[in-house]
Amino acid sequence: MFMASFHRLARKAALAACFSVVAGTGVAQAGDITFWTWRQEDRAAYTELFRDFTRANPGINVKFEAFPAETYNTILSTALAGGRGADVVQARAYGGLEQVAKAGYLVPLDIKTVPELGNLPVEALAAESLRADRQVYAMPYASQTLGVFINKAVFSAAGVSVPETWEQFLAACKALKDKGYIPIANGTATAWMDEVFTGIFTNPFLGPEFVADIQAGRATFEDKRYTTALSRLLELRDYFPPGYTGIDYATGQQLFVTGRAAMFAGGSFEISNFRKQNPKLDMGFIAPPAPTAGAARYVAKFFDGGYAVNAKSPNQADAIKLVRFTGTKEYGDRFAALLGNISPIKGVVLADPLLAEVAKLNEVSMPYIMAVYFRFDSPTGSELLSNGVQKMLGGSATPEQVGAEVTQGIARNYPPFQKK
Repeated sequence: MFMASFHRLARKAALAACFSVVAGTGVAQAGDITFWTWRQEDRAAYTELFRDFTRANPGINVKFEAFPAETYNTILSTALAGGRGADVVQARAYGGLEQVAKAGYLVPLDIKTVPELGNLPVEALAAESLRADRQVYAMPYASQTLGVFINKAVFSAAGVSVPETWEQFLAACKALKDKGYIPIANGTATAWMDEVFTGIFTNPFLGPEFVADIQAGRATFEDKRYTTALSRLLELRDYFPPGYTGIDYATGQQLFVTGRAAMFAGGSFEISNFRKQNPKLDMGFIAPPAPTAGAARYVAKFFDGGYAVNAKSPNQADAIKLVRFTGTKEYGDRFAALLGNISPIKGVVLADPLLAEVAKLNEVSMPYIMAVYFRFDSPTGSELLSNGVQKMLGGSATPEQVGAEVTQGIARNYPPFQKK
């Protein structure tokens, strides 16, 4: 009942916020274009980035407006459906983009009108395209990598070496716990982080062949390869924080940045935030442990979102200029430096040593499976997996049950999983 009431209130708040914007708070003046995002924390960086754009395009100013992340999709789709909204919008990738692009709310982009699309790799453009026809609707802005953060000072103080294999990882966790540290900061109270955690630790046990089999319909998530990989997570429960089922995302972060925990399973998108929370934090970012010595250590990779043009914008020419600007190497260099994210634009320089390390890890990567392939229909693979892993790590479901529930949920909209 509580969650149902919460979601009703969230929807009402989203609609109220949207109607407020439609009523006039987001309307640009002459010479202005508006930009909407869910990332209020990036305001200072975008202020600088948009200042660069104005210098290159005198007379065009960009107005930044941010909305709560949890209601952004509703606010955006409601505004666009009413023929309003910002001139340029930050759209989520994969299924998040498809929801608004399919409805005709965004301007299709092509190499003739936006030649800077040629500066992006194919897989980045795929994240901002419709599945049906591969039409691109947004300029990709960041790739993200999932792996394991380590607190170097904690490892040093405990006299523990950074692990490379699963066996070494478990041994390191035990040694850290024996020294009084929480080995892994993550809890399970924040559902989406359970999917992140799962993607990190299962990928090396699965390998690219499993992904190919899933796409071709040769396997489902009931496959023994997948359920066995899921079962590995059960081996980590002794190394989570005490009361881990009640530990949420923010609390887990705090355990890591304050040095109470040695590791945090997360994404490269955390780097900037961790530094803000603790500027003195000496952290590293490693690939998850390999199943055995010499085996590949696959990080999980995905693309975060893109910049799209509102199909009803009265300022489309200027909006497209802004989107083209975000596809230049100059923008990518500044974006990476200011926001601590890896720009997917070819040739971008990563001055940050830690970001450069992450980019190197991307050379041995696999897709973040649920985000890349199964966030397009309801229920999403992400929702199904998060719910299942929460139950599994809480002791109320087996890996086999989780695999079956995920498969059955996805099968509603995914023909390769539908039994003949």
